[in-house]
Amino acid sequence: MHKVPQCRLNYNCTMAKILIVEDDASLVTTVRDWLSFEHHIVEVAETGEDALSLLKTSNYDLIILDISLPGISGVEVLVQYRGMGGPTPVLILTGRNALKDKEDGLDSGADDYLTKPFHLRELSARMRAMLRRPRTTLDNTLRFRDLQMDPGSFRIYKGEEELHLARMEFALLEFLIRHKGQVFSPEALLDRVWQSDSERSPESLRTLIKKLRRKIDDAGAESMIENVHGVGYRMCEE
Repeated sequence: MHKVPQCRLNYNCTMAKILIVEDDASLVTTVRDWLSFEHHIVEVAETGEDALSLLKTSNYDLIILDISLPGISGVEVLVQYRGMGGPTPVLILTGRNALKDKEDGLDSGADDYLTKPFHLRELSARMRAMLRRPRTTLDNTLRFRDLQMDPGSFRIYKGEEELHLARMEFALLEFLIRHKGQVFSPEALLDRVWQSDSERSPESLRTLIKKLRRKIDDAGAESMIENVHGVGYRMCEE
């Protein structure tokens, strides 16, 4: 068991939003407590599926990723995330120490590789080094008709005009654009976009879509968000 020492402020690294993808509850608690002591914001996904769902709707400064996960492996999560343009630095934290595993992880898009058991201070040092690196400039813009969306900066344009969307509006539109043409039931959209069970309801989804349509659609034109009767919603190509 790793011991979490008394908190000390680290002046070499600013607060970061970290996603831990790990199914070992004890290890998650240890690492999360350590990173919280270092003034980071931490979120956790226990499976590869949960991680991909979070990565489609949220932005992080760094990802700590285990390879051996239930269902989708950590390497597959990494391949899919990089395949959809995900730029966030990834540190693989795993018990697999074979050279082939390290090659596979790094070749799949990881920025660093740390094997278990490890020292928490080494984890922090590697994280600081990764967070100091300049981000690679990538065009992560999502485009649909006359919409241009940059999830990294939380900005969206309709032609030359910048639109101002609420957080949930942005998350829903981003998800639908990433999966344009696919039909999603109200229940599926609630599962993927809503984070608070207290706000989840078909009525809240309908209200959100109504507000979103007012902002993105041209007056008098068919909505970009198509209601497929009895099934759900999808982004409608021209």
